[in-house]
Amino acid sequence: MSFTIAFIGGGNMASSIIGGLVASGIDAGRVWASDPFPESLERLRAVAPVNTTSDNAEAVANADVVVMAVKPQIMKSVAESLASAVQAKKPLVISIAAGIEAETLSNWLGGNLALVRCMPNTPALVRTGASGLYANAQVSDEQCAQAQTILEAVGSVSWFDNEAALDAVTAVSGSGPAYFFLVMEAMQAAGEQLGLSAEDAKALTLQTALGAATMAINSDVEPDELRRRVTSPKGTTEKAIAALEAGGLRDIFAKAMIACRDRSIELSRELGD
Repeated sequence: MSFTIAFIGGGNMASSIIGGLVASGIDAGRVWASDPFPESLERLRAVAPVNTTSDNAEAVANADVVVMAVKPQIMKSVAESLASAVQAKKPLVISIAAGIEAETLSNWLGGNLALVRCMPNTPALVRTGASGLYANAQVSDEQCAQAQTILEAVGSVSWFDNEAALDAVTAVSGSGPAYFFLVMEAMQAAGEQLGLSAEDAKALTLQTALGAATMAINSDVEPDELRRRVTSPKGTTEKAIAALEAGGLRDIFAKAMIACRDRSIELSRELGD
């Protein structure tokens, strides 16, 4: 990697991306991280011997790529305080803040910037994340490659030409881990009702979730075909699937994800004001 990265904000997501980059062989000396809290900087240095500072402008001055990794609620104040430093350097800006549109953030930073907006998800914390990315018109092919290198350090990357698609990405993968956690929670509780110990119900549920996801990722057929293959006629799985279908599982998921998408749109309007 021939470019230098600065992370503005040293929270869990920044820590995960930094850890993934260094684990993939990136020179820690090419990474800067800025955070106002000394304990956050100490945690980052424990992940890798990166350059740390409490001065955001110092981090930006040393960077070709700036990753804005602060909470959406404080993004405006942080960005406006960095506008002069960013305009002087004109780096590629990558935002991992949910709900803040690319044009809004670019304006807060002084405008006319190459900016990639990213919707990651929490499995990035264990380097199995899924990130949706959108680049504005100022982003070059080289900068797209830089953004991809950074986000691939913590999982898979999908690009979208339409920024509005990130609201759907939020509904599918951004919030998606919580849906699966809820399913795991429900399966574990049902297992206990059927007489299993809490420990056994949890172990079986989690390993089954991992196995099913691994099969789906490595298979050459779609999930619906995998489901059919394990659903024998008049068998136990068929009974279970029939009960889920009768309960309206597909409609429930559709309604939940539409609600998530709609809330993502609302947040963009609220945070952009």
